[in-house]
Amino acid sequence: MTKRTAHGTGARPAGSAGAFAAKADLKGRTRARAADLKDKAGTLAVHLRAGAARTGHRVQGQAVRGGHTAQEQVLKARHVLQERSLRAGQAVQERSLKAGHAVQERVGRAGRPAAEAGRGAEGSLRQPARMVVGAVVRHPRPVLIAGAALAAAGIAAVGRGVLRRSRHH
Repeated sequence: MTKRTAHGTGARPAGSAGAFAAKADLKGRTRARAADLKDKAGTLAVHLRAGAARTGHRVQGQAVRGGHTAQEQVLKARHVLQERSLRAGQAVQERSLKAGHAVQERVGRAGRPAAEAGRGAEGSLRQPARMVVGAVVRHPRPVLIAGAALAAAGIAAVGRGVLRRSRHH
């Protein structure tokens, strides 16, 4: 038995009625299509999550590298500041030693009048102060060196204060 179709005439077996009925089942086909689309959406969601995770890891890695770079730059700047402070302290120490030597030479040239003036001032002081002034008059070089060392120590303390302040800011 043959059946005519809208597409033309042709011989189709009578058993194809089941296939035609399956095509006509719109509700079933819609459900199957919806399930297929749902599976595709799930697959896309998994791919999107994986891509987002990769992007997050990449951004995190870049942030870590940027933090390390900034930290290295801060350390380099700190070392430069320390070196400059050290050089400045050494320069001040050298200048104070030169100035101390110059003062010592002047005192040496005018040593007798200065020593006599110091001895004259000694008599008007109390005993502990008299001993200190007498020692300074008799031995001016160690006093000048000690003064230069104290000045250098003060400058070094100022340098340390600057470094501490730079670390906190």
